[in-house]
Amino acid sequence: MAKVFLDTNILIGFLEKQDQKLKFSLKGHKLFLSPLSIHISIYVVRQKMPFTKLSNIKDSFSLISFSKDIVDKALLGPTTDFEDNVQLHSAVASDCEFFLTSDQALLKLNFFGKTRIVNSL
Repeated sequence: MAKVFLDTNILIGFLEKQDQKLKFSLKGHKLFLSPLSIHISIYVVRQKMPFTKLSNIKDSFSLISFSKDIVDKALLGPTTDFEDNVQLHSAVASDCEFFLTSDQALLKLNFFGKTRIVNSL
């Protein structure tokens, strides 16, 4: 069982498509999210509350605290995109082995700290 951090684009894709292949590949792993991902996902899919689909799956994830420390580190990098930096630093803070994303620029990094950046498990 690996510790896997889901980038916002993965959560959005799952909420929009209910990708069963992704769901199967994540089974048995400990999953992590930033609260920022939930906020962005709800905004992007233009969902009104209550959001039953997210409510039904939210307990499948551990949420990483969106702390001052994460913000301070994200303001310094490693990329020019603050949201990407928040996600990366959140994954490292939670000791995740994998950072799952479809973001091509992040995939080019290969690793951030000890966290491997991948587009599939």
